[in-house]
Amino acid sequence: MTDVLVVGAGPTGLVLACDLARRGVAVRIVDRSPAPPRTSRAKGPNPRSLEILDDLGVADEVLAAGAAPLPMLKYRDRLPVAEADPWADSAATSEAHYDRGWLIAQWRLEGILRDRLAAHGVHVELGREVVGLAENTGGQHVDVTFAEGRTERVRYVVGCDGAHSSVRKLLGIGFDGTTDEDQVMVCGDVDLAEAALDRTRWHQWFDVDGAVMLCPIPGTRTGWWFQAGPERDGRGQPLAPTADGFRRLLARHTALSGEDLTRAELLSTYRVNVRMADRFRAGRVFLAGDAAHVHAIAGGLGMNTGIQDAFNLGWKLGLVLAGHADAALLDSYEEERLPVAARTLDLTSERLRATLEAIRRPGGGLDAAITSDTTGLGVGYRWSTLAAPRTDTPRTDDGGPEPEDGSPHPEDGSPHPGDRAPDAPCTDAATGARTRLHRVLAGPGTTVLGFGPGSAAVLREVATAYGEAGVRTCRVYAAHEDRAEAEPGAVVDDTGHAAAAYGTGTSGETGAGTVVVVRPDHHVGGYAPADDADAVREFLRRLHGTGASASRPEGTPTDRSPDRSADGSPGMVDAVR
Repeated sequence: MTDVLVVGAGPTGLVLACDLARRGVAVRIVDRSPAPPRTSRAKGPNPRSLEILDDLGVADEVLAAGAAPLPMLKYRDRLPVAEADPWADSAATSEAHYDRGWLIAQWRLEGILRDRLAAHGVHVELGREVVGLAENTGGQHVDVTFAEGRTERVRYVVGCDGAHSSVRKLLGIGFDGTTDEDQVMVCGDVDLAEAALDRTRWHQWFDVDGAVMLCPIPGTRTGWWFQAGPERDGRGQPLAPTADGFRRLLARHTALSGEDLTRAELLSTYRVNVRMADRFRAGRVFLAGDAAHVHAIAGGLGMNTGIQDAFNLGWKLGLVLAGHADAALLDSYEEERLPVAARTLDLTSERLRATLEAIRRPGGGLDAAITSDTTGLGVGYRWSTLAAPRTDTPRTDDGGPEPEDGSPHPEDGSPHPGDRAPDAPCTDAATGARTRLHRVLAGPGTTVLGFGPGSAAVLREVATAYGEAGVRTCRVYAAHEDRAEAEPGAVVDDTGHAAAAYGTGTSGETGAGTVVVVRPDHHVGGYAPADDADAVREFLRRLHGTGASASRPEGTPTDRSPDRSADGSPGMVDAVR
């Protein structure tokens, strides 16, 4: 039986399928389109998504196929009036290897992900449309009916099939929100005559009566992303996009002639939709990406939020299906991602307002939409039931204990449980080769980091109890520590950046040391002093059960009805009856 059926082969569905496939999950992915779409659409991954793509092993290929984001050249009345580079002051840091997003056509990104998925032996099944879902009364599987009349049985379904999601509609899940009919943009992929425009700039013409934006598509010689305010009829209603209409818009707002536009395809009309599903789960069916939430494009968070949905859900499905975690772990997907989606709707709406205000003035442009919030690096889950309170009780400067809420030392800036785990430069303890902590965390497993000599015993216990459940251990040595007996995979924090990032102290000479549990999606799960093995065991039990002493097959009933969601709302059985 198929473990997981992913419906929709855009970036969200492909990232999820890649993550599941590398975990050994029997995953299939279907898409109603008869062929992979050849559209540029989203302009590329943000820094957090690049970290995820790095974990999946495709970041280098994405970087090679794309280009760094470009400075923005702004015009008024056909004349250049200002230039802005929102990334001019950005630089990689010890805690974040990727300091900016990356420009790449969506079709190219999808192709890279399809190739990675194929390397795992999984291929997108094109031309397959889901028209029916029925969960059995025992809650052990879902019967999926396709348009050709065939019904297939799977354990879980994830709808990654876009804003018009068939999966969401079949579940009867509401998609409340608003559509702003006044905020309309026409889009397409175009070719311009060679040398018509400088391809080292993102050109933006904002006039009182309209706008045109042209950004070069990496990997092409003459291809551009075209976005513009639409032409309108005598009643002020927007006209459908056409190649000739694009030529007229080009001639009206820029110094180019309409003839400079030699090709226009994949034309579409974009309206600002701000909507979110009532819930992201119904029994054994989940929603991710645009199927669960849509919002303004300001800040470029649409595709990126979907990629991050997938990365949150994949490891949880993998652990449950492998029998290493109770099915209740899946409840944390909606618990964590729904608030993030709600915040994203608010953030992008606010960034859209800021952008519309900026472009009213000569020199304003799309740089107004870009803030540190749009990098994705600050997204975390401090409210999650998986975020264990810190028990390592860091001290304040006056020697007193920290507040009892488990928050980290405010001066050291270390992450709260639930936050993204910082990166840090280090060296391999065995070879001396340079590496990064995110490379250590890469792959499908939970990682337990040990700082200080006292952590060795806890790491050995974790390896024995949870090694077969995919939990890895990594001793992080300070530069001065003796590492002659270092275990394979240990690293040396030779610059002190790792200890600083995680707030564990720099020497490890005094005290027991610190243990940090990092989830498979690179979020901090919990901190504990190395002499508090019980706290480490308790957090690992939340994810992996009781370890080697008790493995549980997938499908073990939880303490709630199998056709109810975590909050007691109707599950998928009730939704589709």
